[in-house]
Amino acid sequence: MRILTTLVVSLTAFLLSAQTSIRGVLQDTEGEAVVYANIALFSTADSSLVKAGLSDETGVFNLQSIKPGIYFFKATYLGFDDLYFPEVRVRETPVDLGILKFAPGAVKLAEATVTAQRALVEVKPDRTVFNVAGTINSVGADAISLLRKAPSVTVDNNDNITVLGRSGVLLYVDGKRLPLTGEDLSNYLQNLPADQIDRIEIITNPGARYEAEGNAGIIDIRLKKDKNFGANGSFNSTYSQGKYHRVNLSGNGNYRNKIMNAFGTLGYNDGAGFNDMVFLSYQNGLIMDEINNHRNDWDNVNYRLGADFFIGKHHTLGFLASGGRNTNQGRSLNRIALAQQNTPGQVDSILVATSLADRLRDQQAYNLNYRFANSSGRSLNVDLDYGNFRNETERYQPNRYYDPTESDVLTEIINSFNTPVEIDIYSVKLDYEDKFLGGILALGSKLTRVNSDNTFLFYDEVNDIPVQNDYRSNRFEYDERVYAGYVNFARELGPKWRFSAGLRAEHTDAMGNLLAFRPELQEPPVKFNYLSWFPSGGLTWQLAEKHSLALNYGRRINRPDYNVLNPFNDQISQLSYSKGNPFLRPEIVNNLELGYTLAYRYNFKLAYSRTTDQITRLMSPDDTDPRAGFITWDNLADQTVVSLNVSAPVQILKKWNAYFNASASYLDNQADYGDGAIVDVQAYTYNIYQQHTFDLPAGFKGEISGYFSGPGVWGGVFLYETSWSLDLGLQRRFWQDRLNVRLSASDLFYETGWDGYSEFNGLLAYGSGRWDSRRVSLSLSYNFGNENVKSRKRGTGIEAEAGRVGD
Repeated sequence: MRILTTLVVSLTAFLLSAQTSIRGVLQDTEGEAVVYANIALFSTADSSLVKAGLSDETGVFNLQSIKPGIYFFKATYLGFDDLYFPEVRVRETPVDLGILKFAPGAVKLAEATVTAQRALVEVKPDRTVFNVAGTINSVGADAISLLRKAPSVTVDNNDNITVLGRSGVLLYVDGKRLPLTGEDLSNYLQNLPADQIDRIEIITNPGARYEAEGNAGIIDIRLKKDKNFGANGSFNSTYSQGKYHRVNLSGNGNYRNKIMNAFGTLGYNDGAGFNDMVFLSYQNGLIMDEINNHRNDWDNVNYRLGADFFIGKHHTLGFLASGGRNTNQGRSLNRIALAQQNTPGQVDSILVATSLADRLRDQQAYNLNYRFANSSGRSLNVDLDYGNFRNETERYQPNRYYDPTESDVLTEIINSFNTPVEIDIYSVKLDYEDKFLGGILALGSKLTRVNSDNTFLFYDEVNDIPVQNDYRSNRFEYDERVYAGYVNFARELGPKWRFSAGLRAEHTDAMGNLLAFRPELQEPPVKFNYLSWFPSGGLTWQLAEKHSLALNYGRRINRPDYNVLNPFNDQISQLSYSKGNPFLRPEIVNNLELGYTLAYRYNFKLAYSRTTDQITRLMSPDDTDPRAGFITWDNLADQTVVSLNVSAPVQILKKWNAYFNASASYLDNQADYGDGAIVDVQAYTYNIYQQHTFDLPAGFKGEISGYFSGPGVWGGVFLYETSWSLDLGLQRRFWQDRLNVRLSASDLFYETGWDGYSEFNGLLAYGSGRWDSRRVSLSLSYNFGNENVKSRKRGTGIEAEAGRVGD
């Protein structure tokens, strides 16, 4: 700790002359926080820019390190008039401008206001915010669908998520890490309705205060939470029809007074969906024409209940409980026609495997939080978290071999599976901030334990009686403990420069233990015990009033988890399966990003990353059965990704607003596993997303959105082709805007699917897939509650109304 403190002191061993801060709260006419508005402070002497920033999610802005003097203040928000404060006198003490309100039309100093709505995408210094609440074309969608539209984010055919071309992203919900991966994570996101999501925050290069897990950074899904005074709430209902129907019902409410804010959400959804895939594979002199058709029917109940108690001027104590229960019935068909490559038109036999699956998923998460924050900038935050996740799956799978005419059954093998999974996650986190040497010093620590117990029971049906096959069954226990601490320092280096430097240390103690049911199959546990250091740093330069540059560096890690370590065979049929790899090593990435912001709204980001021991998904032929193929995980030697992202909000006409986001990347995968199993893949890819919003007659609002994704690579070797989607939406509000009716149609031309091929280790496979993406959805949302409590505050030359405040 002395070394870290000495490092910070040596980097910042000079003080600025007496400096202070300017803070305030931005709201609209209804007391709602105006989040991520652009803030600028100018010198009255020469109109030069002194400081720029953004308001946070509660509308609060805080401009630090301001020298005594006379300034004028300006706040702007996309598509609305500017807010001015012509004279701000700064002396030795902090200046509080109070609550400033935007108003439509001409700006009045006595009651400054602008009726504001959030931009679809906002770029903050450390993250990109994708505001989805209220967007018309989010109707009927789920979390995974929204992520497909998010800037810099790509979701592949197996629902694996990448950011800026980098894999290994960490998923959070309301600032809490989700310990789910693979199919479990995909199912969770598919059962999280878009109506419950407020925004998605994409942090591509997290600083030292964030845990180092996640090579591509962090995606934090923020759920809706009302903080208005009095009793408030809303009810939402959505009906969506594609090939199958979906229904979402949810209600949320809050009650707030001067001493507490209690809030809750209850949601229910049911529906069905499909995912169809075809593969044509060449291996070991054989041709395999494979069809995979999956259908799922589900119903899901979720809840969220919490309260914040304001136990003093500077103290808040809060708790949050959330959970859900999902039942899912799946039916799938796997059909493989086998032929010799020298006689491709002559089928030898056909394997048909029909599977029935019943799944039950329960999850509960609890948080206890204490926060202290005073006006001098000192804060202390303590979080205690516990989460448990219980998944139970039972599958019945008959495998039948037919003759070439598919009329006579040659052989029949019936298997069944029972695969319960139990996950418990515990964490204690402490964060402290205070002013130090003219800047902000942050210190913290976090202790995390993740324990998962995975049981895989494989049964052979003998005379209609399931008999456990101990050679194919096992248990896999994985226990991971991470002990972390960090230090971070940030300060101004004059009026145009700002730097931050941080260092995080994480000690990982983990063990994966495969418990076989046969003594001769027992293997020794795989242990991990290592200390890793993760430096990070950033430098921002305000070149001129409307031009700024930001350079950021970070080192991160991606540890293999239970889902990719467990070596058991999870079969789709006897000839198609997936399995984990218990010998995977953690991957390490170094990320470097250069960002440029023009006029506080046009954003450009150039990124470079190099990953060693990249964990990737590979398709390979089976070693013993020449007909079989499988999917597994392995470490690449290294991966290099260079990417560029551009985002631009544009007001084309007074009633026509547009948003454009474009990204492009170059990826280079390299690995040599011996015996000719070589990965040498390079690929360029690009993605363009745009959304147009129109103010139509009679109070209607229209929306056209869509994306186009160029060719690229998934995992280590799967090269995919282009895909695109076009969505339409219409919205109308009634009853003083309390009732919101939205109609949307998604993927009108049904082009969201994927096509591509993979060639590795003697297996050449062409594949394509489609799912239930073309849908029409109708949503009704009704808001109710008390009017904002009004009060008057004087002393800054502004009369202000007190309404919504922050957490």
